[in-house]
Amino acid sequence: MLARLRRVEGQIRGIQRMIEEGRECEAIVTQLLAARAALDKAGTLIMGQHIERCLTSARDGEGSGGLERVMSYFLQFARPCDTGEEE
Repeated sequence: MLARLRRVEGQIRGIQRMIEEGRECEAIVTQLLAARAALDKAGTLIMGQHIERCLTSARDGEGSGGLERVMSYFLQFARPCDTGEEE
């Protein structure tokens, strides 16, 4: 997981360099889309692992409160990105 996140970090740094160098908008957007997809994949994997742990805990009688919390987080994660103003 950390290797995956380090790869995303490298992609973001590359995007910053592209902007500083005045590269074409299309190339920057392509890299942004790739970085976002990689970050979404990492989030999906983390959520999947957490859901699996919560289901195992609930099955083993350790309560279902964690499952309700993880469902709330999942719904927030699955929500489309905010397209507010740029910084």
